[in-house]
Amino acid sequence: MTLKTHPGAPKRKLFGTDGIRGTANRAPMDAGTALRLGQAAGRFFNRGTHRHRVVIGKDTRLSGYMLEPALTAGFVSAGIDVVLVGPLPTPAIALLTRSLRADLGVMISASHNPHEDNGIKLFGPDGLKLSDEQECAIEALMDGDLTAALVTPERLGRASRLEDAPGRYIEAAKASFPRGLTLEGLRIVVDCAHGAAYKVAPTVLWELGAEVVSVAVAPDGFNINRNAGSTSPGPLAALVRERRADLGIALDGDADRVVLVDELGQVIDGDQILALIAASWARQGRLKGDALVATVMSNMGLERFLKGKGLALHRTSVGDRYVSERMRETGCNLGGEQSGHVILSDFGTTGDGLVAALQVLAVLVEEKRPASQVCRQFETLPQKLVNIRFTGASPLKDAGVQGVIAEQQAALGDTGRVLIRASGTEPVIRVMVEAEEEARLNRVLDSLCGTIRSKVTT
Repeated sequence: MTLKTHPGAPKRKLFGTDGIRGTANRAPMDAGTALRLGQAAGRFFNRGTHRHRVVIGKDTRLSGYMLEPALTAGFVSAGIDVVLVGPLPTPAIALLTRSLRADLGVMISASHNPHEDNGIKLFGPDGLKLSDEQECAIEALMDGDLTAALVTPERLGRASRLEDAPGRYIEAAKASFPRGLTLEGLRIVVDCAHGAAYKVAPTVLWELGAEVVSVAVAPDGFNINRNAGSTSPGPLAALVRERRADLGIALDGDADRVVLVDELGQVIDGDQILALIAASWARQGRLKGDALVATVMSNMGLERFLKGKGLALHRTSVGDRYVSERMRETGCNLGGEQSGHVILSDFGTTGDGLVAALQVLAVLVEEKRPASQVCRQFETLPQKLVNIRFTGASPLKDAGVQGVIAEQQAALGDTGRVLIRASGTEPVIRVMVEAEEEARLNRVLDSLCGTIRSKVTT
């Protein structure tokens, strides 16, 4: 199949699949853009007669010290009160936005990217990421004259700091763990990627009774995600084996995604985490809709596993915001991505790596079996992804390319999958193939990539 964009999504210039992102101190991740974004978003949400409020959090990147005050100035100039909470996970910002009854939440983070990058994610008063339409409306305001957004001196907003913000998130995360259970007797290694969860994640695990080994908890502004976190689980796997731990937890820079490592040092990805939680919740009668939501990137093995248990899989476009939308449409309370975004709507509105890990730990405690036995829910089909860069027109517009795609998918039938999609942030075609046999996968992948490359303008 060829996947180009999220169905019905309006065209956006600044916002991608997860907010605005780019190189720090270069447009659009510069102070000037952040100021205008604060003014435009402030004007967009400054409706009604109540005192308006925005919550702003960030991860540990040095550039956060540049973007945070610029956004604050923009919101204050638009008559919005600003509540600053400092470094906290993205799900904490969504939680606090709802808890404080704010009009808007802002997270300054580039997630799993290196420190040179940064990003800005916006949440509405319901704690959900803004829709494509809302982001387009804010972009339009940024492109225009923002003089009308500036309030009179007596209506300027105020900025304050919420000192107990970490404690509020810690208590909410602990509340997601079943009452009556404890982590006593478990040794857990938690890798916080020198990111936003460097204080709160170890605290939650320790307060629930675990023996905690904390790594990558010394942020210096530059080391976020460096050889650590969910995209680099190798060092964590080695430490889990060395310390004879029961489980390793690897969060990313803003802690909205997680991968796990079992006691043998084997990595457990988001698909396996989703399968485990789905099976557990289904047994308890907690899985709403007898289904979960995942993206087109999730392995066919997950789909077959769910089918075998009488459960359905609803697929959506890549991006956790689209997973969240489909969950609301279908009434599901579980969804996520292979990369480790796991959304549990019983506990929050966005991906939460720590809360997802706690659901897995609950199963380990209840079943009294090692993670290597509990967390391997299904056999994955061989899957490979190749990125092809191009200039000029997209090769996917070529009729010959589309013909080869259709031909290869038909040949695979129900023994595999072809997924071709254009990146939403760069001129790249992503070619993904799954098949039951790796040799066949390689033949299909070579055919597709060769055809697409033959149409690429260099």
